Amino acid sequence: MSDIQAETDLFFVRERMVEQEPPPARNVGVLGWLRANLFATVPDAILTILGLVFVAWILPPIINWAFVHAQWTGGDRTACASNTAGACWAYVRDNLGQFIYGRYPPAQRWRVDLFFLLIAAGVVPMVIPSVPYKRLNTLYLMIGIPVISFFLLTGAFPGLTHVDTQLWGGLMLTIVVSIIGMVFSLPFGILLALGRRSQMPAVRIVSVAFIEIWRGVPLITVLFMASVMLPLFLPPGIDFNKLLRALIGVALFSAAYMAEIVRGGLQAVPRGQYEGAMALGLGYRHMMRLVVLPQALKIVIPGIVNNFIGLFKDTSLVYIIGLFELLGTVRQSFANPEWATSQTPATGLVFAALIFWIFCFGMSRYSIAIERRLHTGHKR
Repeated sequence: MSDIQAETDLFFVRERMVEQEPPPARNVGVLGWLRANLFATVPDAILTILGLVFVAWILPPIINWAFVHAQWTGGDRTACASNTAGACWAYVRDNLGQFIYGRYPPAQRWRVDLFFLLIAAGVVPMVIPSVPYKRLNTLYLMIGIPVISFFLLTGAFPGLTHVDTQLWGGLMLTIVVSIIGMVFSLPFGILLALGRRSQMPAVRIVSVAFIEIWRGVPLITVLFMASVMLPLFLPPGIDFNKLLRALIGVALFSAAYMAEIVRGGLQAVPRGQYEGAMALGLGYRHMMRLVVLPQALKIVIPGIVNNFIGLFKDTSLVYIIGLFELLGTVRQSFANPEWATSQTPATGLVFAALIFWIFCFGMSRYSIAIERRLHTGHKR
């Protein structure tokens, strides 16, 4: 008994919990963030130091050129002719209307502004998760916007002045080509992906042939074919508008790449999902619409958005067939003798690059937000 008593005396039972102590100062706050993200290991520290050196080397000249020594005001080239050390933002300011609207008649530019407003009215509710009626919003963006914009911009509505598509240009034309390409390439790409996995040989062969042919040629070749070669195969007296030919070529080209992206998502869906849907008695159409495609499209969201970003940037290629989108309009303005200076080309190209970056970065961030909201299967 005494041995048991002596043994129990060696133990100590705490009657109250020890008060929680603050974490080490080096693991919290700014210092903790720097240690965790920039200086966690020796290679990370070396890369961080090299990155800071690179930023310190390249950032001051950029700031000096874009802001400190830049020319912000002026009505012609004399404002920037003597300034060889900074950007000529006065040139961008003077040509901003042309960069946005192209050669669209100034008296009718309110229709382009309304076109931008209609797009914003569809995009903003789609971006906000709490806004209801997402299905109707999607139909508005994919069907309503293209149809309304066509009648609005061309002047097909009663009482509106007709504006030929040859006068379209600038940022407006870039957005028109990219939206039409996105709207038609996604559903057509889904159909091609389903056709490539079809059990019917004829459907599968046609889908594979279409995808491989369109993926095997550059977009420049497609645009040349649509602009130059296509009229040669049409019956006499029948012709398509040059812009319409470019839109068809861009949409079909993008659809071929979209089909392969969607096919990758279909192959990533586990076989058990197909078998479970068939066990419930669902037919092929309902199985794809209700079970398989929602999972496949969620998986390939990054690929779809990446294709959209590439399509948005590839709209600059329509310049080679005589359509002056944003980059083409900027390049065309270099020939204006009123603004012929050494800094004009660099300033115009930087402005165009900034506009492209804003749109592409916005699509990228929205893609990340969608992924986080739909990632319900596994937590990262």
